[in-house]
Amino acid sequence: MASLNVGNLGEYLREQRRTAQLSLRQLADAAGVSNPYLSQIERGLRKPSAEVLQQVAKALRISAETLYVRAGILDEKERDELETRAVILADPSINERQKQVLLQIYDSFRKENAAEVAAAAAVAAVAADDVEPDVDPESPAVAPDAETPLN
Repeated sequence: MASLNVGNLGEYLREQRRTAQLSLRQLADAAGVSNPYLSQIERGLRKPSAEVLQQVAKALRISAETLYVRAGILDEKERDELETRAVILADPSINERQKQVLLQIYDSFRKENAAEVAAAAAVAAVAADDVEPDVDPESPAVAPDAETPLN
């Protein structure tokens, strides 16, 4: 898990608040936090909890996962996975059974790809260990079981 980057988070929150045309006080009221606390978050002086970020995201009508990534609480890859799952679960054109099947397929593809990456890394590690040492081209070649040069 990454460390909190509250300065970046604060700037992003301020930008989102202004885009939504909300005053600091309006957003604080909508998120259920105090005006001074929200101001401190925006200025990078406070590290909000995941729960506070979720409330602020809901008030701004943006993804809480995006705020988690900005705050360093969630990794970018984890966010992508969560957003993919959320999109599948929110799709009104498919039923619950179909959603569960899609999620199972998605999980199996992710596991398969992770296994392939791990296998490729293992092969690369073994190949790196099997590299022969550099041979000095000036030294005479000697047969493995003889003491005379092959040249």
